[in-house]
Amino acid sequence: MTASGASWVAGARSADGEGKSEGFGLANLPMGAWSGEGRGARLGVRIGDSILDLHRCVESGVLARLDRRIQDALAKSVLNDYLGLGHAAWAAARAELQRLLGESCGELRDAAIAKDALLPAWGITMRLPCDIGDYTDFYASIHHATNVGSMFRPTNPLMPNWKHLPVGYHGRASTVVASGAAVRRPMGQTVQADDGPPSLTPCRLLDYELELGAIVGGQANEIGQRVGVVEAAQRIFGHVLLNDWSARDLQKWEYQPLGPFTAKNFITSISPWVVMAEALAPYRVPMPARVEGDPQPLEYLRWDGDFLLDVRLEVAISSAPMRERGVPAMVVSRSRGTDLWWSMNQMLAHHTVSGCRMRPGDLLGSGTISGAGEDERGCLLELTWRGTKPITLPDGTERKFLQDGDEVILRGFAVRDGLPKLSFGECRGIVLPVA
Repeated sequence: MTASGASWVAGARSADGEGKSEGFGLANLPMGAWSGEGRGARLGVRIGDSILDLHRCVESGVLARLDRRIQDALAKSVLNDYLGLGHAAWAAARAELQRLLGESCGELRDAAIAKDALLPAWGITMRLPCDIGDYTDFYASIHHATNVGSMFRPTNPLMPNWKHLPVGYHGRASTVVASGAAVRRPMGQTVQADDGPPSLTPCRLLDYELELGAIVGGQANEIGQRVGVVEAAQRIFGHVLLNDWSARDLQKWEYQPLGPFTAKNFITSISPWVVMAEALAPYRVPMPARVEGDPQPLEYLRWDGDFLLDVRLEVAISSAPMRERGVPAMVVSRSRGTDLWWSMNQMLAHHTVSGCRMRPGDLLGSGTISGAGEDERGCLLELTWRGTKPITLPDGTERKFLQDGDEVILRGFAVRDGLPKLSFGECRGIVLPVA
């Protein structure tokens, strides 16, 4: 049986699912945490129209062919123990789930537990897939970095270090939330003039950032131990959509000399389904060659087999009046995972070059992913060029930055000719007024 085969589960009988289930076929099988239907927090796998309750599968003995450590980890309420088992365990569990859910296998389909273990995907509550110990966000899209830099440094948009290392900042794990959590407009220090004085006000320039996130797994490296770029590819369990909500006016005042702080720490949203790195392997694209004049990365960041992911990304905005009238959200920009300059593997390798310890459940963000075109800019700061080119929504209102009541929706699909489409689902958040 191949990963692109069909399943007996409703909504996944074709290779990639249909309708609402598009992209949730047998080739995907993303993992996440959920609760509902009278059941407490537990792990599940998305397949077609359904969620497979992994706790029930372990309890019933359906997964008895797997090593006991894997079964115990899959029976937990978050992925952390499973993440810590490493690549071989992930591959074994994925292969067994594909076998059980494939159309030619009746072991689960014909078992009494099947109706109880498969629940409708609609109406349950999705949770954070793992306990996130640390979160680091990078700045790895050259188009985004060049656009933002040119707004403030027109003659020298990229800082001297940008093409030598993956630039990042340490985010706030305690405010990472699952898709659907409300986004409260933050308060903070803002200024009218570049040199102050500041006042405490609600954020006026609230923005989204369209990103990919990577969930780290494997055994934690010891403090002082570096993770090489090749090993890093084995340490990344899977990927999510990530919205690094940003308060641009707070950021402008505070970011020098140590970078983002309260402008970023108030909330970060991620999609609840983790699309496994193994599922995404057929969608890898070799790193683009550096052009003449670009520096070659230092040796610890080099790997001939390094790659980016061909993931198509889009962001849509819906105002409160649009939702009241049933007007669909408006797609405002599209970009791709191949628009990154640095790979996720390089980000992880650089993160540990100093000996920093990375643990199962740590989260890396790519930074805003923007393409070369004006309609491929991954945040409003770029899309409206600091508010000088506002966009018009279907309700006739303009947006320079986000208003209260706006909902931002990120979507992503892995797409390649001859392969099934893999869905990342959605990452949503509605902006609420300042508390």
